[in-house]
Amino acid sequence: PPNQPMMMSGGAPQQQQQGPGGPIPQGGGGAVDIFQDNIDTSIQAPSRILRLTTNYIPSNAALAHATKVPMGAVIRPLAPYCDDTKSSTDDEDDEDVPVIQPGAAGIIRCKRCRTYINAFVTWLENGRRWRCNICAQLNETPTPYFCHLDESGQRRDRYDRPELSQACIEYIAPSEYMVRPPQPPSYFFVIDVSAVSVRSGMLQSVADGIARSLDDLPGSPRTQVGFLTYDESVQYYSLKSGLTQPQMLVVADLVELFVPAPDDLLVNLQESREVIDMFLENLPTMFEGSTAASSCLGPALKAAFTVTKHIGGKMSVFQSLLPQLGDGALAPRENHQIMGTVDEVKLLRPSQTWFKETAVEFSRSQISVDMYLFPRSYIDVATLGDLPKLTAGTLRTYPGFNYDTDGPKFESELVRSLTQHTAFESVMRIRCTRGMKITNFYGNFFIRGSDLLALPNCNSDSVFAFDFAHDEHNLNSSFMTIQSALLYTSSEGERRIRVITQAIPVTSLASEVINTVDAEAMSALLAKQALDVAIKTNLDNARGKLQQACIDLIRASKEGDKPRRVSGYAAPPPMGGHQQQQGGEAEGDKAIPENLKLLPLYTLATMKNVAFRGGTDVHPDERVHAMHRLNNMDVIASKHFVYPRMFSLHNMSSNAGLPSANDADDEKVAGKNDIELPSVLDLTIDRLASNGIFLLDNGLDMFLWVGRSSDPAILNSLFGTNSLEGVDMSRVTLQTSGNDFASRVNAIVCALREDDSPETLVAKVTVVREGDQGLESRFFWYLVEDRASFNGGTYSYEDFMNFVNSGGSQQGMPPGAGRAPGRAPGPPGQQMPPQMQNQMRGPAPPQMPNQPPGPPMQSRGGPPLPQMPPSMGHQQPPQMQNQPPGPPMQNRGPPPMPMGVPSPSRPGPPQMNSNPPPPNRGPPPPMQGPPSGNMPPPRQMSGPPSGGMPPPRQMSGPPSGGM
Repeated sequence: PPNQPMMMSGGAPQQQQQGPGGPIPQGGGGAVDIFQDNIDTSIQAPSRILRLTTNYIPSNAALAHATKVPMGAVIRPLAPYCDDTKSSTDDEDDEDVPVIQPGAAGIIRCKRCRTYINAFVTWLENGRRWRCNICAQLNETPTPYFCHLDESGQRRDRYDRPELSQACIEYIAPSEYMVRPPQPPSYFFVIDVSAVSVRSGMLQSVADGIARSLDDLPGSPRTQVGFLTYDESVQYYSLKSGLTQPQMLVVADLVELFVPAPDDLLVNLQESREVIDMFLENLPTMFEGSTAASSCLGPALKAAFTVTKHIGGKMSVFQSLLPQLGDGALAPRENHQIMGTVDEVKLLRPSQTWFKETAVEFSRSQISVDMYLFPRSYIDVATLGDLPKLTAGTLRTYPGFNYDTDGPKFESELVRSLTQHTAFESVMRIRCTRGMKITNFYGNFFIRGSDLLALPNCNSDSVFAFDFAHDEHNLNSSFMTIQSALLYTSSEGERRIRVITQAIPVTSLASEVINTVDAEAMSALLAKQALDVAIKTNLDNARGKLQQACIDLIRASKEGDKPRRVSGYAAPPPMGGHQQQQGGEAEGDKAIPENLKLLPLYTLATMKNVAFRGGTDVHPDERVHAMHRLNNMDVIASKHFVYPRMFSLHNMSSNAGLPSANDADDEKVAGKNDIELPSVLDLTIDRLASNGIFLLDNGLDMFLWVGRSSDPAILNSLFGTNSLEGVDMSRVTLQTSGNDFASRVNAIVCALREDDSPETLVAKVTVVREGDQGLESRFFWYLVEDRASFNGGTYSYEDFMNFVNSGGSQQGMPPGAGRAPGRAPGPPGQQMPPQMQNQMRGPAPPQMPNQPPGPPMQSRGGPPLPQMPPSMGHQQPPQMQNQPPGPPMQNRGPPPMPMGVPSPSRPGPPQMNSNPPPPNRGPPPPMQGPPSGNMPPPRQMSGPPSGGMPPPRQMSGPPSGGM
């Protein structure tokens, strides 16, 4: 039979492996027997649930080191599940995940490592025993579970048992998986009612959002709800059924807090619905006359904990001020002097441990905290963020909150958080095959022991990532298996276990590992790793890690397969392997593998993302919020966050904004109705034109850039005016109907926020008028293919591709450093467009309105620029052999050229379809400048948008702290 094993002295079945490229050789002197797994490789976990960085695992640690591929995965265990043949808009999140009621044999698990039986175990002795694919333990098959094997060595009933034929399944857990009886879903709201919360409209918006959610809260009729407000004192609310109106109970002593009427503060939603509705209706007006200028968040959290600790659940906290009263009081610690320096990381770390210690207590009591912050000044997100991070909650900030402009977005996010599919009292463990180990976890959780993730709540948006590495030199199996198990209580009160198992083939060929790298998943994982580095060391080191990881991987991809060692002798690569390129071709001349062509683009975009970018213009609260969001994003959301999509609206096709008439590619449509999207453009100022209108979306924020020469008819359709000159932009609103163009633009905006959740998010669209330096400078942050002026950001996309293709300069210097006098960075080529020159020298824009005040700025890019040593000139970078690809693209052809700009000769955004890419836009043009290599003198712009980025900083090397 195909799976007949050879027995070794240890009793475990062993067999020499015939791998994907022939027999897998083992390093060292002698051959090592390998488990030959006979599995069905077509069984795969859906990519929206599990994304691996590579689809082949190196067979030994030495090969893993040589390939430079960071091994890991991003997992979203409760992601709405649908297969490739179904629409992704199905609202039934879990109906496609088979639910198994264990039979008389119970849940079958390995007696040594406790792995759940799965589709990749090996059956022996005609089905009487099975070998664990994690630890290789031989297990007896319980009699009620026994079934004979077929001629291929598989069980005859495997297609009747989902656990043996599918990668993602769910068990109904028996009583031994319960520490206590399942608790009813509990929702407790802790609301800041200080004067600023009332004046901004936050209190009104909170009341509206909660009221919208009540009918759809999970767990009815068992759902429980409670409320607590606070300013300079704590106010409890008795909502007992039968009351004619809610009763407020005020506790002013913040030191000796007590809980009055504890049985009436957390009530059944269905029984007390009338009282709760009355309370939410009156809440916005109850504190209209408040003059409280401070708040006691710490005591309020202690009071809420006392009320909910016996049951757990979800706690939603709404805070507008820096808490300065009672436990957990924080002091302002903004320090403009360290912004843009290596010491800036001190502002990104918690200032005290009270919130961390409180979060651990909350986690032990199964309480998850979602925190919503509405700052109008510094609020220390770094310290407050420990609470949602360690309790598996979420963090959202709404700087300068305005009820009219920010309310719809906030309310939609609140409603989604409250009503989405949620797992309560959950824990998750991830196992992998013996010889490998999980080395790091990323996301919001608290680790119990060494590998058990405590998740008081886990919802359909919860995302985690992990790294794995070789624990032994060789892998004794032809496949590596990863299995995650999420044990949780459903909103209906059932204890369930969601098991996700994936088998990954093992290879001895570096080319197979590298050629199956998923660039998007790799970028998402590297970003999460870099966030760890940033907090532990500094932002320079984080950018250096991203850059070095990209360079190492691209260099390894060009080296090909190394000669093998068999019994101490060199041997050629196995048949089917990629042979070394011959003819003395230089490494820098070799092509980057197709699957890695976008990795440099995503790496550069991540380095310039608000979470990592340098300079003095990123407020610490804004940066920490971006870090929290990025750390909890799945692969697709992370890609769009670091490399936003920019659409050209003024010349979009007549079908854009309408439902697609055919089965279009998912990347060319969006939303539940498959709305066709306009052309996607490169993220460079070259693509902007004064007669155009462009929509930029990073998944969290949307910007609508309007050129000063835009068509008056289009402006009238969108804004009800023929010109935006002299108009107060704070009063400009985007029309959503009334004419065809406005309706189609609104359909595009809405579709970009629609996903598989029943509750659709609402986008806030910020209108940016050309020449408004405050808003325009923020918009230019996202044009990541252009140069920025902070350490590590002076690369344009062409520069960075040049740098990566050359494997990095010998002295670690960026492109352009050390050039001959009189030559500017970049190889010879066409003249630089005036837009680019303007972008590289633009004036310093002022602080952005409606944002937390930031430090004073010498320029939008950073502190005074260091002087270059006299011996350091500029060096000609190597000529690019591999032209850089562009960003993801949904259009069917090349993006339109802006007026007055020469036709580019570099590929446009990476295509999302099968059509030819846009025309190439060659290497960066030369610039005439002074002999010292400084930037050229200013020139007048001719047509392209005004305003631009500050001059790039001269650097004596790449981002410091490269890893």
